[in-house]
Amino acid sequence: MFLSEINVYPIKSLGGISLKSSIVENRGLQFDRRWMLVDENNKFLTQREFPKMATVKVEILKNGLGVSTGRKNLEIPFETNAIETASVKVWSSRCRAKIYQKEINDWFSDVLQTSCKLVLMPEETRRKVSYFYAIRKDDAVSFADAYPILLIGEESLTDLNARLETPVPMNRFRPNLVVSGADAFAEDGWKQIKIGDAVFHVVKPCARCVITTIDQTRGEKQGVEPLKTLANYRIPKRSVKRKILFGQNLIAENVGEVLNVGDKIEVVETKNKPKFI
Repeated sequence: MFLSEINVYPIKSLGGISLKSSIVENRGLQFDRRWMLVDENNKFLTQREFPKMATVKVEILKNGLGVSTGRKNLEIPFETNAIETASVKVWSSRCRAKIYQKEINDWFSDVLQTSCKLVLMPEETRRKVSYFYAIRKDDAVSFADAYPILLIGEESLTDLNARLETPVPMNRFRPNLVVSGADAFAEDGWKQIKIGDAVFHVVKPCARCVITTIDQTRGEKQGVEPLKTLANYRIPKRSVKRKILFGQNLIAENVGEVLNVGDKIEVVETKNKPKFI
């Protein structure tokens, strides 16, 4: 088994970036979801409400981020000189974030046709991982929904696409890491893995939402697939809330390591796989 893809999504719910290598940090891969758009109430915005967010391309520049819609371009410094901060909301959690200046916020408001602000998670902010799944008391996460890193196996997607009339690409699931060479859904049975020199705890399967139905190129919802098909075989038998599971959330054991596409993947420890309907 080897690592076949590394992806980061610097601004939550905007376009992703495919990398050849990345540094593992406490809150996830470097640059991943350290920025986020919020509404006037400082609540996070995602493709769930604004599918068009998928079409805003992001690139990592020397001193900041570049964003583009094809018509409009903008450069965003890594750090904002603005002193204004706010308590921003991601699902049920809140954390402090720095708010960017008006001209940057106006750019995004015009693109999405809704009033919004760009915020940055500063180094001193610690948004904690749920204590039910944390490995250590200080485990933290970026503006990602709940966990630092998402992993999916290529063969798991192949299994799903064999059941669909129209196959879907991996970007519908927005993973950070993609594994090649494992059996379909082998990741369901992993408890701890090693990628290169980095060790990860596989802490929780990922529950999927409507974002998987959004074409990431056009920013448009494409009906009910792949959720409809996944619901036929990826809901655990003991699931009370009938969550559809696809992919696994990871927490790093050792930070500072560099991941590279092509790195060998070793399963250090396994666990019992859940039984599905």
